[in-house]
Amino acid sequence: MSGWFVYLIRTANDTLYTGVTRDVQRRFEEHSNGGPKAAKALRGRGPLELAFQCAMRSKSDALKLEVEIKRWPKRRKEQLIARGPDFLMAFLGPDYQGMADPS
Repeated sequence: MSGWFVYLIRTANDTLYTGVTRDVQRRFEEHSNGGPKAAKALRGRGPLELAFQCAMRSKSDALKLEVEIKRWPKRRKEQLIARGPDFLMAFLGPDYQGMADPS
């Protein structure tokens, strides 16, 4: 496994932030603490909630999916959060190969 993840964070005002990282917990803590490495879009918008994460096969796959999710309307992002990685397979099609094997 490559160790790359796509994640979504929900802010206190119910907006969703999408990002990629190798260490979801570390990155979430950086965002939550509002330090210099936190995304500017998340500063002052806490408390934050890690709403979704998904392991990807490669950094390239993670970045591609991040761009795709950022283009989605909020309704579709909420479906992803509710249904998890299975939603990606249903929405992107059975031939989608970007997610890491969960085993």
